[in-house]
Amino acid sequence: MGKQNKSIIETAVFAGGCFWCTEAVFQRLNGVEEVLSGYTGGTIKNPAYREICTGRTGHAEAIKITFDPLKVSYMELLEVFFATHDPTTLNRQGNDVGTQYRSEIFYTSAQQKAQAEEFIALLEKGNIFASPVVTAISEEKPFYLAEEEHQNYYNDHRQQPYCQFIIDPKIKKLNTYFSKKLNSTN
Repeated sequence: MGKQNKSIIETAVFAGGCFWCTEAVFQRLNGVEEVLSGYTGGTIKNPAYREICTGRTGHAEAIKITFDPLKVSYMELLEVFFATHDPTTLNRQGNDVGTQYRSEIFYTSAQQKAQAEEFIALLEKGNIFASPVVTAISEEKPFYLAEEEHQNYYNDHRQQPYCQFIIDPKIKKLNTYFSKKLNSTN
C-alpha cells in the first residue's frame, strides 16, 4: 500500500467589507472546503446583524474559510484577499462605511501572522496601491456565525441589485486574474 498524502485542514479568517462579497469570492477557489459568514473582533457575545450594523459592538463582518493547504496556500488566499477588496480605506468598502466593514486579517497561527505581515510589507514595498495598506493583523477572536439568510448570499440572490453591481465585478476580476485557482464547478 502506498503512502497517502493526508492534508491537514486549516482555517483563515478575513474581514474585507461586506461578507456577502468576500464569501462569494472565496467559495470559488479550488482547495477551499467551506466559507462561513459571521462576525468577529467585537466586544459582545453572539451579536446579531442589526447590532453589527450600528458599528457599536466592534465586530467586523468576516468570513471563516476552511481550506486544504495542499491545494491552496495561505499566501494564495492572501493574494486573492488583497486583490478583491480595497485594503487602503479605513473602515470602508465603497458605499459600505463603518468599523464593521474594516479590512482585517485574524490569524490562527504564528505562521499566518508572519505570512500576513510579509505579504503587506511586499505590497507596500512594491507600491501596489496608491495609498498605504490599512489592513489590521490581529489574533483570532471568537467567530459568531451570521444568520442563515447571510450564508451563501450571492449564490442564492444573484439577481439582487447589490449582487449585480457590487459582487459581480469582484467575481469577474477573480475569473480574469485567478482562473487557474478556481473550482471547475464555478
